Amino acid sequence: MAKIKLTVIVPAYNEENTIQEILQKLSREKDVYEVIVVDDASKDKTVKISKAVKSKKINVFSHKVNQGKGKAIQTGLSKATGNYVLIQDADLEYDPSEISGLLEPVKNGRAEIVFGSRFLGARTNMFYWHFLGNKFLNFVINVFFNTILSDMETCYKLIPTSVMKELNLRENDFRIEPEITCKLLLKEKKILEVPITYVGRTYQEGKKITWFDGVRALQTISRIRFAVPESSNV
Repeated sequence: MAKIKLTVIVPAYNEENTIQEILQKLSREKDVYEVIVVDDASKDKTVKISKAVKSKKINVFSHKVNQGKGKAIQTGLSKATGNYVLIQDADLEYDPSEISGLLEPVKNGRAEIVFGSRFLGARTNMFYWHFLGNKFLNFVINVFFNTILSDMETCYKLIPTSVMKELNLRENDFRIEPEITCKLLLKEKKILEVPITYVGRTYQEGKKITWFDGVRALQTISRIRFAVPESSNV
């Protein structure tokens, strides 16, 4: 296939403690073509620190008001110039050094879309109830779409930019993760999963997702699966 130009979208909200390190790691990855940071109206020094990282790969954009992770991803997608896109949370739960492992099956022609699965690789500090919630949501998606995904909520989704834009993403919060997965499956896209490591952080360290996000994710999965398609868009 043609050379991969990877755009990494980094949605960020109050991540002053980790944003510098994550951007430095991304800028050192040879497979990363550009990094688009979308600050979602942080109240700390996230924007200032992001702009201070010296790399021609990095571009920083800001929302004037907080709109959610999903909206930040949509903004980043509108700015992407690479032919592939990957989402990278601004914390340190996912390791950019593993991006090359996601790209390899694409480069070898074995896959078009690759998910990094936390449940196939090593992991630490994953809350038990988050573990159960993820398992349940994966079970629902597997039943609804007749698939065998292990981690549909993963942040590491490697997708052609053109395909990502065709999904017509609408969710403005954490529900964008199941929305992306469900719409790919509705389009009968094949998803290859590869193992990744995961180092979870605590709520004291800034973790934002809660059990309520799981409930809302279930609503999104059901709505997309059973809704009547809107003309040519899912």
